[in-house]
Amino acid sequence: MNKQIRGLAAFVLLCYVALFGKLTQIQLVQAPSLNTRPDNTRSLERDFNRPRGSIATADGVVVARSVETTGRLKFQRQYPENDLFAHVVGSFSYQFGADGVEKVYNAELSGQTAALQLRGFSNPFVKHSNEGNVQLTLRRDVQQVAKDALGTRKGSVVALDPRTGAVLAMWSYPSYDPNLTSSNDPAIAGAFRQVLNDNPEKPNLARTYRERYFPGSTFKVVTATAGVQSGKVTDTQPVFPRVSSYTPPLTTRSLSNFGGSTCGGALPDIIRVSCNSAFAQMGAEVIGPDLMVSKAQDFGFNDAPPIDLPQGVRSIFPTDYGKRVRASQTPGWADVYEDSAKLAQASIGQNSVSATPLQMALVAAGIADRGSILVPHVMSQVTDANGAVVEKYESKVWKTATTPEAADVLRHDMIGVAESGTATAVRISGVEIGAKTGTAQLGTPEPRSHAWIIAFAGPPGAPPEVAVAVLVEGQPGASEQTGGRVAAPIARAVIQAALAPVRTVPQAGGGR
Repeated sequence: MNKQIRGLAAFVLLCYVALFGKLTQIQLVQAPSLNTRPDNTRSLERDFNRPRGSIATADGVVVARSVETTGRLKFQRQYPENDLFAHVVGSFSYQFGADGVEKVYNAELSGQTAALQLRGFSNPFVKHSNEGNVQLTLRRDVQQVAKDALGTRKGSVVALDPRTGAVLAMWSYPSYDPNLTSSNDPAIAGAFRQVLNDNPEKPNLARTYRERYFPGSTFKVVTATAGVQSGKVTDTQPVFPRVSSYTPPLTTRSLSNFGGSTCGGALPDIIRVSCNSAFAQMGAEVIGPDLMVSKAQDFGFNDAPPIDLPQGVRSIFPTDYGKRVRASQTPGWADVYEDSAKLAQASIGQNSVSATPLQMALVAAGIADRGSILVPHVMSQVTDANGAVVEKYESKVWKTATTPEAADVLRHDMIGVAESGTATAVRISGVEIGAKTGTAQLGTPEPRSHAWIIAFAGPPGAPPEVAVAVLVEGQPGASEQTGGRVAAPIARAVIQAALAPVRTVPQAGGGR
C-alpha cells in the first residue's frame, strides 16, 4: 500500500514539475513572441480599454491624449495638434501599433512601470488609474516657428539645447495627421495608412532622424576640427594657396570651387567663404584618412545617435581609402593613399558621406558645448495622475567630439562665418551666433542642391543655449550661397523663438 502511495505521489510530483516547467516556459520564454503574434489581440484589447496617459510639450500644450468612445473599444487616441508633432509623438493605433514617443514610452503611458504600479497600490482602498503622463522637451512655440519658416518646402529643422541634449524642435515637411491612423475604425485607419504608403513624398517619414543626405560644406566643421585638434592646422597655418580648383594626388580630376571662384588662406578665411579647394587639400594632404575617420566618428558618424525615438539611422563617413602609396613630401603632413581623391571629396561632405539633420545639429552642439555631445532626448519627465514626478531625464554625454581648446577655435571661426561670411542672414542683434552653411549638389540635369545651415547661438560671451540644423531639399541652383540664402533665414527664426522665454500655456480639461 505504501509503495502504491509513494508511486502515486511521485507521479503527481512529476506532473506538477512538468506543469510548472511548461508555465515557466510560456510566461518567461515564449511570452514576448506570444504577445506580438498578429492573431493575439488580447494585449491590444487591454490597451484600448483602459486609461492611457497624456503627452504634453515643455510649454504645457497637450499633443496626445485618450478620449472615451461608445464603441467596442472604450478609448481612442487623439492628437489635438494634428500634424505638428506627428514625427516625434507618433501614433497609437489599434490596427497598426505604435510609433514615436507612443512606442518608446508605452510602459509609462500605460502605467506598467514598477514605479507607477507601486503608486497604484499605495492605497488599496481607493480605486484610481496609475497611468503616467509624459512631458516632452519640445516647445510648441518653437515647433510652430520651424513649421512656418520651412513652409511647403521639403526639408527638416532640428533645434536642441547643447548644454543638456534636450530637443526643442524637430520638424520635417511633409508631415501627416496621426488622428486618422489612430482611428478605432479599421476602414478609416487602413485607408489612410494606404494613402500614406502610396504617397511618393513619404509624409510619414521622419526625415530629421530617419533619412540621410549629403551634408555638403557643413561637414567642413568636422574636417577643420580634425586639423585643429591634431595640431596640423591653426588659425594662422597652413596658408592654403589661392586657387579656383584642387587636384588631389593620384588623379587628374580637379575639385572646383563654386562658380570657379578663387579662394585660399588660413583657417578663418577658408571657413568664412567655405573654400572647397582648401578643405579638400586639408583632408587629403594635411590630415589624412586615419585622423579624418577618427574625428568623424568622434562626432557620431557611423553610429546612430541614442535618441529616445525608434528606428533612428546612423550617418555615414567612409572608412576605406586604400593603401599608403608614398610618404608625404611636406614635413608634418599626411602620406598619400590610393584613394586620396576620395578623401578629398569626403572632407568637403561629398562622395559617400551622408548625414541626418539630427546628426548635423549634434555637430554644431559639439562645438557649442566645448567638445561634448550630450545624448539627444525628447522626454523631460514622467508624472503620475496627481502630477508627482515619477521619472526625470538625466543628461549624459554621448560623444567627446574634440578638446575644449579645439572647440573654442572652431567656435570663434564659426562666429566669423555668421558675422562676415556665407551665413550673414542668420545674424540677430544682441545674440552671438556661429554658423556654417552648406550646399550639396545633386547631379541632376538642371542644377539643384540641398541647402544647409548648422548654427549655435546664445547671449554674447556665455555658453550657447541652442544649436540648430536646417535642410531644405532640392533647391534650384548650386551656389555656396544657397545655404545662406535659403536655410539661414529659417535658422534665424527658430533661434529667435528658442531663445525667447518659455510661456506655459494653460490647458482646458477633458480627455486623458
